Amino acid sequence: QDTIIADCRKSKVWKVGQPSILSSCCKMSDLMSEKITIVEDLYKNREPVLEMKAIYFISPTAKCVDAFIGDFKQKPKYKAAYVYFTDYCPDDLFNNMKLYCAKYIQVCKEINLSFLPQEAQVSGCKVCSFGSFYCHISSFYAGCTLETLADQLVTICATLDEYPGVRYKNKNMENAKTLAELVDNKLARHYELDDSGKKKGKTQAQLLIVERGFDPVSPILHELTYQAMAYDLIDIQKDIYQYKAKDGSEKEALLNEDDMLWVKLRHKHIAEVSEQIPKMLKEISASKKQPDGKITISNLSQMMKKMPSFRKELTECFQDRLGSDVDGMKVKDPMRTLLPVLLHPYSIHDKIRAVLLYIFSLNGTTDENLSKLIQHVKIEDEREYILNWKRLGVPIITESSIFSRKPTRRDRSQEQTYNLSRWTPVIKDVMEDAVENKLDTKEWPHQSECPAAWNGSGAVSARQKHKPNAQDERRTGSRLIIFIIGGISFSEMRSAYEVTQAVKSCEVIVGSSHILTPTSLLNDIKALGKEPMETFTIEERSNA
Repeated sequence: QDTIIADCRKSKVWKVGQPSILSSCCKMSDLMSEKITIVEDLYKNREPVLEMKAIYFISPTAKCVDAFIGDFKQKPKYKAAYVYFTDYCPDDLFNNMKLYCAKYIQVCKEINLSFLPQEAQVSGCKVCSFGSFYCHISSFYAGCTLETLADQLVTICATLDEYPGVRYKNKNMENAKTLAELVDNKLARHYELDDSGKKKGKTQAQLLIVERGFDPVSPILHELTYQAMAYDLIDIQKDIYQYKAKDGSEKEALLNEDDMLWVKLRHKHIAEVSEQIPKMLKEISASKKQPDGKITISNLSQMMKKMPSFRKELTECFQDRLGSDVDGMKVKDPMRTLLPVLLHPYSIHDKIRAVLLYIFSLNGTTDENLSKLIQHVKIEDEREYILNWKRLGVPIITESSIFSRKPTRRDRSQEQTYNLSRWTPVIKDVMEDAVENKLDTKEWPHQSECPAAWNGSGAVSARQKHKPNAQDERRTGSRLIIFIIGGISFSEMRSAYEVTQAVKSCEVIVGSSHILTPTSLLNDIKALGKEPMETFTIEERSNA
C-alpha cells in the first residue's frame, strides 16, 4: 500500500504481474478499487496493451528479469513499466534491464517482500524443497538453499521493521547454525544500506532458528483441534475446501484470514467446535443473518459430518506422548498399546505414524525391534518412511543399553484440556521459555547480541493473568520471531497465537520453509532416500 498502490494512484489504467504474493495480501476487489484492472502471470502469453501502464511485481531472478526484458526488447507490450522487486536485485540483472528497457521504466524499487504471508502470525517461503536441507544429493535440490532462505528471512524482519538478536538451537543442527550466521550478516548489511542513511540499532525483537528434527512428534501426531484435524483428514489444496451443496452442485470455500468464522474456530478442539456450531446456528437463525466470511454454518456443519469417524483404538495410540494413558499415567509397555493398531486394518500411513510415535517416545529402538515393526506394517520395500528420519537428527536405531535421555518438558498437568489432547508442541515450551528469558545459552547460543528486552530484564510470565480490559492489547515493543527449517505443523502455528494471547507484552511470529501435514511430511521423508529421476540446473530450479 505504501509503495505500489501509492504509485498506482498517480495514473489511471494499470495491469500487474506476479499474482502469487498479491493474492496472500489482498483481494482482486482491493486492486480494482485502485484502478488495477488486470492481474496476469508474467510467464504466460499476454496480448500487448499499448495504452496501459504495467506494474511488474517480481522476484529479482534471471528468469523474471528475462521475461520482463522480453516484454519491451523488440516491441513494447505496454506504455510504461513500474517495476517492484520482492528483494534486493543483483547489479548484473539491474544493468541488463537498463540496457534494454531504460526508456520504458518509470519506477524501479525493492520492497522487501520475498515471503508469503500465510496467516496473521505465520509466514512461509515462496519456493522451497524439503530435500534442499536433508537430501544427500544437495545439488539436485539447489532450488532453496540456505542462502535464499536467509534472504527471505531478512525481508520478513524488514517488513516487520525489526532488527532482532539472533539465536539458534545448538544440537545436531548445522543448518540452523549456518542459517543464523547468514541471516545475521544479511541483516547487518540490509540496515547499513538503509535509505535513511542511518545505521539501525537492534530493536526489541529476538529471532530463534531451529530445525524440524527438534520435535518430530508434533507434525506426526493426530491432532484434535479443528484446523490441524481438517488438513490432516480432508484433501484441502491451497487452502481451498471443496464440497457438495444440498442441491448437489460443487462448491468451494477459501479457508483464510478473510473468513471470520474460520479464524474464530480453527484453533479450538473439535469437541468444542461441535458444541459451538449448533449454538451459532440458533443465533444466526434468530437474527436471520449469515455469518461473516464465505463459509455458511450449514456448509461448516456438512464439513464436520463428512469428517472420518475417529476410532477409539487409534486415538488412544496417538494420544499425548504415546507413553501415557488417558489419565496421564505412564504406560509400562508401549508395545502392548501399539500392537492392536498394527493388527487392525488401518491405512498404511496411520500405521507408520503409530510406529514412528512409538520410536520417538523411546528416543530410538533396536534394529531387531524395528525390523519386526516394519514387517507388521508391511513396508519392507518402503522402510525409508522410518529410516530417513535419522537425516533430520532424530534417533531411530539405538542400542538398548544407551537410549538417550529425553529433554525435560514443562509441567502442564494443571492446565485444563481434553484427555486425548494433552500433547503440547515443544515449540510452545520454547516460546514461553524465551519470553521468560529462561532459554539455556548452551542450547540456544547467541549468534548476535540481543536487545535489552531479552537479556533478563522485563521478562513476562506466559501464564500470568491479565485483566479483561487488556484483552486486545498487543505487545509493548517486543517481538519473538521463530523460524523452523524443514516445515511447521498447524499445532505449532496455533502455539504462536496462544502464547501471544497469554502474554500481551510480546507478539510471537512463526515462519518456516513450508507448512506441513502429516501426509506431506511422510512423503517428503520417504523421498529423501530416492535417487532423482532427472536433473535441473541451479538457475532453473531456483526460479521455479
